[in-house]
Amino acid sequence: MKIYTKTGDAGDTGLFGGGRVPKDHPRVTAYGEVDALNAAIGFAASLDPAGWEAPLLEAIQRDLFTAGAILATPDPTKPKTPPAPVTSDRITALEQAIDRLEQGLPRLDRFILPGGGPKGAAFHVARTSCRRAERAVVGLARNEAIPKEVLIYLNRLSDLLFVLARSANQAAGLPELQW
Repeated sequence: MKIYTKTGDAGDTGLFGGGRVPKDHPRVTAYGEVDALNAAIGFAASLDPAGWEAPLLEAIQRDLFTAGAILATPDPTKPKTPPAPVTSDRITALEQAIDRLEQGLPRLDRFILPGGGPKGAAFHVARTSCRRAERAVVGLARNEAIPKEVLIYLNRLSDLLFVLARSANQAAGLPELQW
């Protein structure tokens, strides 16, 4: 199978369950931002130490594929295999990871500057990508039905990515620069 189909050469793309929309449609923007977020997390995960929090990060990447599939499906009754939902259990898993990681971090009473080591800085970039994806999904949800769990998941994930950045920098022995 060839990777190129030529079906999008005119500036439109297909959705799960059928139908085509322009590539700048809010639905495509939303799942495109989730895809960019997934890539940013994959990049952060690949940096040394590469195995650090690997099971958590892989689970998040799988969740983001699920969220992207949901966003690419305007009518979940039409595809032969509808996308799985993002469940409240997955949101709880993010909250538990935040609580676990925060236990080892100093309390924050000021803003910190994004950065630190490569892994921590990459998580800060992923956090901003997550906020951009969240804004795109909020925009889509103004006009189309989006499961609330997708929005809650992205909101909670941005918090986790902030804590992962802090934790990665602490593990690398790097100080947090306060603003």
